[in-house]
Amino acid sequence: LSSSSAASDVYKRQIILCGSGNGAQMTANKHQGIRAALCWNNELVALTRQHNNANILAIPARFVSLQQALGFVTIFLTTPFDGGRHATRVDKISCA
Repeated sequence: LSSSSAASDVYKRQIILCGSGNGAQMTANKHQGIRAALCWNNELVALTRQHNNANILAIPARFVSLQQALGFVTIFLTTPFDGGRHATRVDKISCA
């Protein structure tokens, strides 16, 4: 995904889970084109989409409830990337 992704790219987002979320997020970020973000509250989820155009949400399953996790997924899938000044930074990330 590029920072100027089309609206249809919402379906190219993914969710990963592990106990702390750290291992899954670090492993995912080793791959080209991945911007995985570890989030444990609603504000972080929204900001990672708005400012970083994250395409993978890593959820720390040991530290959030199922209800919280489902809320994160909804926010992650419905929050658009703001672009603008953030696009310049995101475009510097290697996303081949």
